[in-house]
Amino acid sequence: MSEAKKPNREAIIIRTSIIGILANVFLAAFKTAVGLLSHSIAIVLDAVNNLSDAFSSLVTIIGTKLAGKPADRKHPYGHGRVEYMSALVIAVIVLYAGVTSFVESVKKIIHPALPDYSTVTLVIVAAAVVVKFFLGRYVKKVGQEVDSDSLVNSGEDARLDAVISASTLAAAVLYMTMNISVEAWLGALISLVIIKAGVEMLGETHSRILGQRAEGEVTREIKETVCSVPGVLGAYDLILHDYGPDRTLASVHIEVPDTYTADRIDAMTREIQHKVMEQNHVIITAVGVYSVNTKDDAVQQMYQNIRDTVMAHDHVMQIHGFFADPEKKTIRFDVVIDFMEEDMHGLFDTVRKEVQELYPDYQLHMTLDTDVSD
Repeated sequence: MSEAKKPNREAIIIRTSIIGILANVFLAAFKTAVGLLSHSIAIVLDAVNNLSDAFSSLVTIIGTKLAGKPADRKHPYGHGRVEYMSALVIAVIVLYAGVTSFVESVKKIIHPALPDYSTVTLVIVAAAVVVKFFLGRYVKKVGQEVDSDSLVNSGEDARLDAVISASTLAAAVLYMTMNISVEAWLGALISLVIIKAGVEMLGETHSRILGQRAEGEVTREIKETVCSVPGVLGAYDLILHDYGPDRTLASVHIEVPDTYTADRIDAMTREIQHKVMEQNHVIITAVGVYSVNTKDDAVQQMYQNIRDTVMAHDHVMQIHGFFADPEKKTIRFDVVIDFMEEDMHGLFDTVRKEVQELYPDYQLHMTLDTDVSD
């Protein structure tokens, strides 16, 4: 994302979070008043849940503001990852709410009590369902549009609250019409759904903090941009470093003819950095260079022989950066092995041995590359 879009993105996240806070505080105040007047502890507890949702939105605002702090000497890549930490906090809140709800539901199953529903109670619950459903849908949609895990998690939390309130409403109707009480069992079931959602939120956010594999569509688009620069014969070893939703740094290796001068390669590198930033909003910090043989046609046959041998193995995904020097009797190239291979180094050693047997007079310089991007 470009620098010009940052303030707009931050403003959208904060505005959406404020809407969430106002809606939840309004519901909490309304439910508390009705709950105290009707002596309904269930409605009062539901009001407390709305306050926790408002707190989630407050966490989103704080996280967004901290993430928007400019880079400094200690954090030269900015503070964007704070957003992932705030998303993690919200995921914990959702998980805690699910566990707490499950415990209370189990208590009601073990020690059942006849529910006491009233028309006022049902109206409050129905209103909460409508408000939370549309609030959750809106917040999650905005979160997806601006790539904010915190907003997405807050929206999902609101949606789950709507589901809980809807199940409570359904249980009330069932009890009032058929005198069957399933509130506790339904509460336990919905609680398990919330726990599952909380665990998934934690897993997704934790994965982003650890450094997860970039989406294939993103890496393919970046490589296409790199290869669109005249003179680039191939793009490999693309590594993305995520420093927040609006700041991604990357490095890449390119193949160029062995006749290119340092001046021409320098100009290509600068063009690559400019185009990738403009088209993909990614900062290329380093461009490595692989030299491709163009002076000896016999080397092409050598490359084909080696490629056929290496690619004959199931979990070998790619061979690149190939260069052979018949005068110095050296061959160098990289081999990419799939993570599905349980013994990567064992397979690499096997490939090295087979290539060495093909060309025993040559010194091999092989590198085992990790399958970091599509």
